[in-house]
Amino acid sequence: MVFKRRSPRNFREKLVNLVIPGGGWGRSANYVMHRLRRLPDSPERIAKGVAAGVAVSCTPLFGLHFVAAASLAWALRGNILASLLATFFGNPFTFPVIAVSALELGSFLLGRERSAKAPEAIRAFGEIWGEFGRNFLAIFTDAPFHWEKLSKFGWDIFVPYMLGGVIIGVICGVPAYFLSLPVIRAYRNRRLKKLQERFELARKTQEKKP
Repeated sequence: MVFKRRSPRNFREKLVNLVIPGGGWGRSANYVMHRLRRLPDSPERIAKGVAAGVAVSCTPLFGLHFVAAASLAWALRGNILASLLATFFGNPFTFPVIAVSALELGSFLLGRERSAKAPEAIRAFGEIWGEFGRNFLAIFTDAPFHWEKLSKFGWDIFVPYMLGGVIIGVICGVPAYFLSLPVIRAYRNRRLKKLQERFELARKTQEKKP
């Protein structure tokens, strides 16, 4: 079949690729930048999309980052596809830094003496998804519903993470807009110049023909 891998990945490779892209993070970052520069939209709208994706990546909306980024890009009149690509800002290398910073900042603003640590937050996210899964199965069985972990998770983890994440998202998103805008403009101008040079060369070649 067309586009089918020559050598299918085994289970171990699929599991590793969930965390590490097949071509490595450097290659993936280059691909994202290449796609952003070539999006068929104005540089301003693409830059707004980038800012939206970067900002949303700093929030604890795991599993909903694409939806949240697209919604924010739409509200800002930015490019939605650019916002989806820019969620690459949140990756296994940046997530620990973002999580710790957001939890510390959020807990400080809420006046708490202690903030949850990154391992606690990861464990809490795992527990809450497990609770959601068990309660979903309870719909079809006689098992009781339990929401104890949700209430504790919401106040101890989600609220400070969300509060700190929104602030950090703005701090990261605004520079992302102003940094990506000139890069996209420069790429567009350079590409336009090359197209004009090719057109001129083709025109001169055509004129020389008898």
